[in-house]
Amino acid sequence: MTDRFRLTIGQLNATVGDLPGNAATAREAWAAAREAGADMLALPEMFITGYQTQDLVLKPAFTRQAEAAVMTLGESCTGGPAIGIGGPWRDGDRLYNAYWVFRDGRLIARVLKHHLPYKQLFDELRLFDSGPISGPYPVGAARIGSPICEDSWYPDVAETLAETGAEILIVPNGSPYHREKLDLRMGHMVGRVVETGLPLVYVNMVGGQDDQLYDGASFVLNPGGNKVVQLPPFAEMLAHVDFTRGPEGWRAEPGLMAPQPDAWEQDYHAMMLGLREYLHKSGFRKVVLGLSGGIDSALVATIAADAIGPENVRCVMLPSEYTSQASLDDAADCAGRLGARLDTVHIEGARDAVGAALAHLMKGTSPDTTEENIQSRLRGVMLMAISNKFNEMLLTTGNKSEVAVGYATIYGDMAGGYNPIKDLYKTRVFETCRWRNANHRDWMMGPGEEVIPPQIISKPPSAELRPDQKDEDSLPPYEVLDAILEGLVEKDLALTDLVAQGFDADTVRKVEKLLYISEWKRYQAAPGPRISTRAFWLDRRYPLVNRWRDEL
Repeated sequence: MTDRFRLTIGQLNATVGDLPGNAATAREAWAAAREAGADMLALPEMFITGYQTQDLVLKPAFTRQAEAAVMTLGESCTGGPAIGIGGPWRDGDRLYNAYWVFRDGRLIARVLKHHLPYKQLFDELRLFDSGPISGPYPVGAARIGSPICEDSWYPDVAETLAETGAEILIVPNGSPYHREKLDLRMGHMVGRVVETGLPLVYVNMVGGQDDQLYDGASFVLNPGGNKVVQLPPFAEMLAHVDFTRGPEGWRAEPGLMAPQPDAWEQDYHAMMLGLREYLHKSGFRKVVLGLSGGIDSALVATIAADAIGPENVRCVMLPSEYTSQASLDDAADCAGRLGARLDTVHIEGARDAVGAALAHLMKGTSPDTTEENIQSRLRGVMLMAISNKFNEMLLTTGNKSEVAVGYATIYGDMAGGYNPIKDLYKTRVFETCRWRNANHRDWMMGPGEEVIPPQIISKPPSAELRPDQKDEDSLPPYEVLDAILEGLVEKDLALTDLVAQGFDADTVRKVEKLLYISEWKRYQAAPGPRISTRAFWLDRRYPLVNRWRDEL
């Protein structure tokens, strides 16, 4: 008789700190797995606490309660499948990232994470102690090995598990999204399968936590690296995977093969889900933003409408004497296409009042960016007032190019609680708008038509803080600026490298200077979804005071 083993993959969403809620989600998933006749439910890494916990996990009271929640959950899961769930474990003065496995209400294994990530956005080496490499544990007819997330990126843990009798590798993950991440994961997991000759199940979390997105996209590989199951990205799902054991060992039967969208769609989905999750987990139902008639605010409004529905989006136009009629018309057109509310608040009176209050101090000086910034900051004050009064989270609208070079006003258009396009360069803003106009998906709550007016995409960008102002008056063309920033930020290139590529030396120097002197602004900026491998603050952390400059 052929041996069979049914695994339920719990690609689910956890909220950091919500121990009762996460336990309830796990319990419901276990009941569904029992109904499906599964032998085991596998949940992601640190699921009971949510991920990443950052320094919250260092609080002894929190870890005690997390351990108690895991034990209560595990002991209640009787008469059905085994359950594997991630959570912390404190042993004396040592704290571990652990994977707890229960069968019939009894703890049968506690796997400890061995490799602790500390690069990019991770800091586990500071939070946790490295555990010894654990051995396999029995579930039904199979012996399971569980390298925890980072443990599967190196050969030693999986090889040790194979040598000590593991027959199937189940890898629980809290693996955050960035562009092209699936291919990177797949390459490492294929390596483990080829080295061990064992099938591998990659179980990833889904949902948002602060700046981070977990995209799910769990999958199953058979020996030889043949993918037989692929779950969709950015969606909660329970999937049942059947294994059969033959003369050559366990093999997973083919199952769901969800298509993986291209990078443009995945980035958009990540930005939208990041906003939806941040609002939901922060207790907000509605948003407000300044809609200027420009491309950045139009894209943010569209993302918001897709995330929570246009009826929950308030757009506010805050014109001054420098605001063109075209901008007023474009903002109204965009809000109308989206079906979002549009209010107008004039700032001339407030600006004149501030100017009058400062006149005795400013006497004898010429107008400059000071007066321009007053306009921006007054808009921030008014938008924050609306946010406070109506409990609507204020969204900021600065793209990564502007955030990089400080082309945004601190306490002005940088005021707010979340920035959906914080990690999106300006040139990608244009292309993302074109993509959204051409595409609609069932996970979007906004309308399916062309929602961003074409004239907003085609017109020259301007902050409209002085007559006939254009962004290119003070910045290189965005195609040039973004290419230089790509080199400085994403690739850490030297100035000589960029000049060798054909960029003007003075322009490169100027961009580098703007990048470094704007660090203090980024330190105070609103969070936003990480979609690259060099998101500001999470991946790229620089001193606020920094006198070093590269030399040509």
